[in-house]
Amino acid sequence: MRYDVIVVGGSFAGLSAAMQLARAQRRVLLVDAGQPRNRFAEASHGFLGQDGSAPAHIRRLGLKQVGAYPTVDLAQDVAQSARRAGDGFRVTLAEGGEAESRRVVLATGVADDLPLPSMQARWGVSVLHCPYCHGYEVRDRPLAAIANHPMAAHQALLLPDWGPTTYFTQGWFEPSPEEAAQLAARGVAIERTPVVELLGEGPRTEALRLADGRVVPAEAVFTAPRTRMASPLAEQLGCAFEDGMTGPHIVVDPMKQTSVPGVFAAGDAAQPMHNATLASAAGVMAGVAAHRSLVLAEAA
Repeated sequence: MRYDVIVVGGSFAGLSAAMQLARAQRRVLLVDAGQPRNRFAEASHGFLGQDGSAPAHIRRLGLKQVGAYPTVDLAQDVAQSARRAGDGFRVTLAEGGEAESRRVVLATGVADDLPLPSMQARWGVSVLHCPYCHGYEVRDRPLAAIANHPMAAHQALLLPDWGPTTYFTQGWFEPSPEEAAQLAARGVAIERTPVVELLGEGPRTEALRLADGRVVPAEAVFTAPRTRMASPLAEQLGCAFEDGMTGPHIVVDPMKQTSVPGVFAAGDAAQPMHNATLASAAGVMAGVAAHRSLVLAEAA
């Protein structure tokens, strides 16, 4: 079967895109490998109507709702490659052969590379990237902002609204004089000795070990991981990229059209700011834009 649209990625952005297309009665294949970026988090916060719900629960509900539309097929599979085929596209699946479509929506997300090995087991629990997503749950505790990019001082500037904060420059990301004055005005301590290890039982963080042997209390750590594409499809299709604050992302216009006609992208892979609500909204736009492009082609 030739689909109208193949949506790759079944988390917040991909499900939102598929929903719009399903409601327009278009034939849709939603391909999802079951490895969403947010799988490490116990709850999603700040998402209207879903505050405190587990990401896995939101995703299961979304898959059930999208899958109820008769024009949608769901494939729990890995999209290994994609290429242009005639006036459309062909996507190769790890277990399900190939599928063809007139349009593609990439909601493939990003993968995170954390600056310290001891952060990995704590990621999404006591090592966090977004104070708006997780700050309320760690409020009134000693917080650490561990620098991993040039905008780290800005993140540290936000955190005192949730708890007493120390900014760790890691010896690389010294605040400018203006930033240092702002941090001081907000009561943020600046520590220039690098953090080398997080301490605590299981996924909890209780303290930080510094390079000089000191141990500093901290119950939650905010940092920005370096991000990379979780899927090779955008590069294979020839989509343009640009460097964001934490890594590259796919270039899209306001309608989520990439540099490749017929290929749309949404979610963390296509925007520098990563947030569940923003991902869902971008998916809605990508789905609507993909449908609109089909209509305009049929009307030509």
